[in-house]
Amino acid sequence: MTALRRCMATMASSRGLRQAGKVVCIGRNYAAHIAELENAKPKQPFFFLKPPSSMLLPGEGPCLRPRGVDMHFEVELALVMGKMVRDLRAEDKQGAMGAIEAYAVAIDMTARNTQDEAKKKGLPWSIAKGFDTFLPMSRPIPKAAVADPHDADLYLDVNGQARQRGSTGLMVYRIPRILSDISRVMTLHPGDIVLTGTPAGVGPVAPGDVMRAGLLVGGREVAEGRIEVRVEESPSSYVFAET
Repeated sequence: MTALRRCMATMASSRGLRQAGKVVCIGRNYAAHIAELENAKPKQPFFFLKPPSSMLLPGEGPCLRPRGVDMHFEVELALVMGKMVRDLRAEDKQGAMGAIEAYAVAIDMTARNTQDEAKKKGLPWSIAKGFDTFLPMSRPIPKAAVADPHDADLYLDVNGQARQRGSTGLMVYRIPRILSDISRVMTLHPGDIVLTGTPAGVGPVAPGDVMRAGLLVGGREVAEGRIEVRVEESPSSYVFAET
């Protein structure tokens, strides 16, 4: 297969992710990450939304940092839903895992200074998560490649330097509980994407940096889960200013 055909095949397999009606993100789901941000451990899963328009698929270009924004990376395991899920019981492991069509690796980019200001003032922080290109994603990973999504390793490097390393086995709340709590509030539809939280090591990137992320199963990297994306300054007219 030529390089052009490989590129076209990659883009075709990723375009299915565009079917997402919503992207639901679980917050504070790794204890070490909770500690590094000095947050309180949640008593139950909590979640927020990222707009599907924030998605950046392989081959679509750089991740853009808006002017005045302190932009942080957060690598996560993503679930791509294949069935409708509504009011799922937390103990229904078979129902939860059977509703997942595929996995992916995602980088939940966050405008940290925007988020911190909003939290301090009791304001919504959708802006901090919702900029265009703030969700770099890998190609879909076949379910067969991840025998147990609670026994895999996420990684993220910046300019070849290790930044995040963490086992999905360290999730505070596991996938059945996550899908149960979400589906008791909002129905999950085929194509929707659920991000399951990030391990410790989050930090900033700046224009010129290159992020590489991926997933290892049994110590071997899953080819479909690789992400490599460059950071560039955004051409948008947006400039961070105090609210």
